[in-house]
Amino acid sequence: MVLFTRKEDVVENFHGTDIRDPYRWLENPEDPEMQQWVDEQNYRTQEFLETFPDRERVKSKLTETWNYAKYTVPQKEGEYYYFHKNDGLQNQAVFYRTKDLNSEDLEVVLDPNTMNDEGTAAITNLSFSKNGKRLAYGISLNGSDWQEIRIRNLETGKDESDLIRFCKFSSIAWNEAGTGFFYNRFPDPSTVSAEEQSYYNKVYWHEAGTGQDDDVLVYEDPDNKEFSFNPMLSDDYHYLILNVWKGTENKSRIYYKDLDTDGEFVHLFDKGDGEYSFIGNEGRTFYFLTNVDAPYEKIIAVDLDNPGKENWTDVIPENDDVLSFGKIINGKIVVGYLHNAHYELKVFDLDGKRGVDVKLPGFISLTGLTGKKEEPWMFIGYTSYLSPNAIASYNFGDGELTAVFQEENKFKTEGFETTQVFYPSKDGTMIPMFLTHKKGLELNGENPVVLYGYGGFNVSLTPSFSPALRMCIEEGGVYAVANLRGGGEFGEDWYKAGTLERKQNVFDDFIAAAEWLIEEGYTKKEKLAIMGGSNGGLLVGASITQRPDLFGAAICQVPVTDMLRYHKFTVGRYWVTDYGNAELNAEDFAYMIKYSPLHNVKEGVDYPPTLITTADTDDRVVPAHAMKFAATLQASYFGDNPILLRVEKNAGHGLGKPTVKIIEEQTDIYSFLFKTLGVTI
Repeated sequence: MVLFTRKEDVVENFHGTDIRDPYRWLENPEDPEMQQWVDEQNYRTQEFLETFPDRERVKSKLTETWNYAKYTVPQKEGEYYYFHKNDGLQNQAVFYRTKDLNSEDLEVVLDPNTMNDEGTAAITNLSFSKNGKRLAYGISLNGSDWQEIRIRNLETGKDESDLIRFCKFSSIAWNEAGTGFFYNRFPDPSTVSAEEQSYYNKVYWHEAGTGQDDDVLVYEDPDNKEFSFNPMLSDDYHYLILNVWKGTENKSRIYYKDLDTDGEFVHLFDKGDGEYSFIGNEGRTFYFLTNVDAPYEKIIAVDLDNPGKENWTDVIPENDDVLSFGKIINGKIVVGYLHNAHYELKVFDLDGKRGVDVKLPGFISLTGLTGKKEEPWMFIGYTSYLSPNAIASYNFGDGELTAVFQEENKFKTEGFETTQVFYPSKDGTMIPMFLTHKKGLELNGENPVVLYGYGGFNVSLTPSFSPALRMCIEEGGVYAVANLRGGGEFGEDWYKAGTLERKQNVFDDFIAAAEWLIEEGYTKKEKLAIMGGSNGGLLVGASITQRPDLFGAAICQVPVTDMLRYHKFTVGRYWVTDYGNAELNAEDFAYMIKYSPLHNVKEGVDYPPTLITTADTDDRVVPAHAMKFAATLQASYFGDNPILLRVEKNAGHGLGKPTVKIIEEQTDIYSFLFKTLGVTI
């Protein structure tokens, strides 16, 4: 299938090298010609997918598999327990409350399904006042990172008049009396250029019942326009704490202000030498999770009167597993560890003395943990590749776990298994990989395999449940997840080994996973598909341009593909610490041009069947990345394999995507995979 896209003679010089960019016109979302081009691409994609005779059966199976009740971990506020629940096929989960978790008498607090006709309104932020009488909540539309914040009066069940705009990646911190909150936001987009809309983050105080124009500026730093400031309050409400961050680097700063005085903010940690995450306080002793001098993370206690590093106390020292998070509940520190890319949960006293291990199943991810400093119990959410999210309450007194929200389990696990293997990458580094499939799988080289990866931004790929994955393994497929360098599975060094000039390690790790699966008899090239989204879309794009001979199909989702210009769009500048900046630095350009998917497509190469997906209102990774990559592949490849683009309308990077759109997208993806891999159902 040959598709041609109009070219323009656009040339840009990077450090003495001319780079052609013939499809730059596709970067303009307002261009009618571009919109018409998108419609034609979508038409061609659907035309191809309609030739798969089992497409309706795929959709039917996906719909059936998706139709089960999904709960989030409840939290106790005032007299009520609050949680999200999706009955099965609702576009968005509804936010409920109840005084009795065993009761079916649920009160709707927020129903995003009623907030717009398209079902694309999503709840993206929740913050309760201490007395549980008010709830500040964020709403995002069409998958946008931008959100508006409103206040729901939980006594009347009605919204108050407040409306807070210009928020993105924002935090909300109520004062103790519940009369207002601190929050951070960006400038009004109409007052700055498009390039400046994600700069100059500021912290404000909002008094409930007043207009946003009356909000009081609390903190700004115009000399560091790239800094963002997330406010939080200490356990005793005496201190306003700002978590200061810059992009996606695994570093932060901590500023604090004593609210009982008129003093200025104290820059407690201001060197940018590592990550500092505030987890609680006892008076003027603050507890932080940090990677400073601890690549696997540790928890420290800091005396605000003697905050020098030489006075820190290692409460929970670094050990052989990554300390992923810590929370103070029941006067204890609850800690989640990553052991070989899956979670274990432990409880320590505040002085770091060992308490107990919380007995949870193996090969799981923790999906939520709630509880307060003074409460004698907590709620835990966990999931695996074979089981959807399960909720349990944990009693600190007797260590008992009790199931919450028990529903009939429609997903039997007896006939399936998840195992973990370690395989060598190109440089000999051993890389872990999860394999999920039917028990008794025959290693005959004939099994369809979907290999998934990410490898970036310190993100750890831990076990997770997907109805589409379940359908895949029920049809005899193997789902493989490789824990590549660039992720956070093994601490700071593992993460850095997949960044900047070391980014090629990530692609080598992924390619080595594919080679291992073939060598060990799990599959063969013709039945091996690769899949990844966002930074994982970059991974897929780089893999098919470096080793097009190795794969039978590729799903490249919301990808970053133009490594020379990515930093110019929306929040792309956040990623410079992972990728580099080819425009400003010749050294960065030298290694980025070698793997940038858009710039490594060649003529005369037999590329695998490829489906590239994006969304027209994605303001995280702009759709131009996917569009330009698709146009370039289509113009360069003259073989028989389909090179297709799917552009979702009125959707973003994935946040808040309604169930109906998810099922449609997954139907198209798995129809494409089954057709190209020769799978019948």
